[in-house]
Amino acid sequence: MLFCIIYLGFNPRLATERNHSGENRIDKIVELITECQLSIHDLSRCQAQYEGEHFRLNMPLELGIDYGCKSFGKGMQKKSFLILEEQRYRYQAFISDLSGCDIESHNGDFQIAVRKVRNWLTSGGGAPKLGAAKITGAYYEFQEWNYETQLEAGFSEEDIQDYPTTELLAAMLKWVKIQKIK
Repeated sequence: MLFCIIYLGFNPRLATERNHSGENRIDKIVELITECQLSIHDLSRCQAQYEGEHFRLNMPLELGIDYGCKSFGKGMQKKSFLILEEQRYRYQAFISDLSGCDIESHNGDFQIAVRKVRNWLTSGGGAPKLGAAKITGAYYEFQEWNYETQLEAGFSEEDIQDYPTTELLAAMLKWVKIQKIK
């Protein structure tokens, strides 16, 4: 999804863009939410992975903050967000108040998630009307380029798997810029 957002000309904002242990994460999230007119909330990671584990509720909390910002924030009424879930109505088990909202499902398939993000950004965000297949193809090309670039820079397989999100975003921006110059 991040690659799709960048490829369509947007600048994604993430709480991990600043890695400062002394900074309160929820304050960072509130700051980002109030600075952005478009937000994407993927609720698919709310489920427990194994028996006895608690649901992860960070994304619903962030969605609630975003909804409150849209409802009560000065100048935020035009704020728009896309809500994604893996399965069509699964969210109703943990956040039934969203019934009646247009929530998109991606079935855990990144290509469907890219299509949903692309469709939303082109219909309401002013993104260029490029096909999801083109974006996905470009993502595969980026992955190959980035992997080779990392190996050349001395990264191991483990390093590449644990690559910081901020550096990955920078690599995506660099690759897209290179492609536009060609």
